[in-house]
Amino acid sequence: MAEKVNIFWFRQDLRIADNPALTHAAESGRVLAVYILDQNDQGDHGPGAASRWWLHHSLKALNESLQGQLNIFRGDPQTILQDLQEKYGASEIFWNRCYEPQSIERDTAIKKFFQKQQVEVKSFNGSLLWEPMQVLKNDGTPYRVFTPYYRKGCLNADAPREPLPVPQKLNLLKSESSETLESLGLLPKIRWDQKMESYWEISEAGGQQKMQEFFEHGLRDYKEGRNFPAKSCVSRLSPYLHQGQISPNQAWYGAQAKHSGKNLDHFLSELGWREFSYSLLYHFPDLPSRNLQGRFDAFPWKEDSRLLERWKRGQTGYPIVDAGMRELWETGYVHNRVRMIVGSFLVKNLLLHWKHGERWFWDCLVDADMANNSASWQWVAGCGADAAPYFRIFNPVSQGQKFDPEGTYTKQFVPELKDLPAKYLFSPWEAPDLVLKNAGVQLGENYPHPIVPLRESREKALEAFSMLPKALSA
Repeated sequence: MAEKVNIFWFRQDLRIADNPALTHAAESGRVLAVYILDQNDQGDHGPGAASRWWLHHSLKALNESLQGQLNIFRGDPQTILQDLQEKYGASEIFWNRCYEPQSIERDTAIKKFFQKQQVEVKSFNGSLLWEPMQVLKNDGTPYRVFTPYYRKGCLNADAPREPLPVPQKLNLLKSESSETLESLGLLPKIRWDQKMESYWEISEAGGQQKMQEFFEHGLRDYKEGRNFPAKSCVSRLSPYLHQGQISPNQAWYGAQAKHSGKNLDHFLSELGWREFSYSLLYHFPDLPSRNLQGRFDAFPWKEDSRLLERWKRGQTGYPIVDAGMRELWETGYVHNRVRMIVGSFLVKNLLLHWKHGERWFWDCLVDADMANNSASWQWVAGCGADAAPYFRIFNPVSQGQKFDPEGTYTKQFVPELKDLPAKYLFSPWEAPDLVLKNAGVQLGENYPHPIVPLRESREKALEAFSMLPKALSA
């Protein structure tokens, strides 16, 4: 009698350890492990260029860890799964749940289809500590403020499940109809991505190594050190969490095994913010496109393609902003403190819509995550849940002076200012001509003048905000 075949569908869980759906699929038969590049998912939030680059290397590493037994396809997932189910007589299909609105709609339709075919679909939580439907207020409505969501909701809910080991028995099946990784066309035609390769080890093992290094070194000073972009105190785990090379459960319990106290608590709360973002997206599925606070629909955003392009290219004349935008372009990542600075500058000093920032980050970030990206841009713009007050405007000069006092980070990504004394680094227009000359800086030539004046642009933002309708009481 032929051994039973189960189909397991890899999605945002590109790992073998702590993969609930894979573990269950392996327990009851041979596993046809598939990855499908969903060609229906090519709208506004199809994978950005940096995400596609990361996905290519993720799939390559995953296939190697599966000894070449990963089956790769592209097209409509329902059609592909139906063909495979019929060909191999699979009676069960396994996957870990996704929580983006279009993924929920797609997966629901696929489940209903296979139920009619008497084929069981089993789905699991492999991506979150707490699912969005699990953490609600007493009246059954979703939280809109982070602290009560995390402290009252999450920490009083059932504890996250413990991480699972690699399946003891993983009997894989290779399909002759599997495509090649190269056929997916994930790498850019113009190889701008090669500059990013030195910054990342894109694999499950690489994610585990990055996580352990953070536990050993960065976490001990996380609460304060995470604000300083030149320090190695942030985890840089976000792209591995997004593509699923590591799970939040591994990070949650792994951190607790190594540390305690305020640094641990702050790191766990950052994992909680990721959960909160997913909760917001689940309960407010238009989060990527609409202001959560409707009164911001009346905000008088500017349309200025020149200013937007200068921001994207790190040519604003404000060194900490330019450093952040160039870090994004060179590495596919931006330090969290600097993300807030560049975001505030876009929406509050340039008065450009947060959607422009959301779209650029979506295309350029290797950790581009619909929930986190949308929730965080709405937060910094002041129009989201638990948002920073609109009048909180990050001053790029004082932020640079406070959080990069030696200029180590800024000079790394804005090397034309490397010889400028720290006193003038974040406001080079204030430097005497002789200081600029000795540093080889020619404003307007090899480094730009500021594209907007700080004080005036801040006052315009506050004036625009004061004209908005008052917030409705909750």
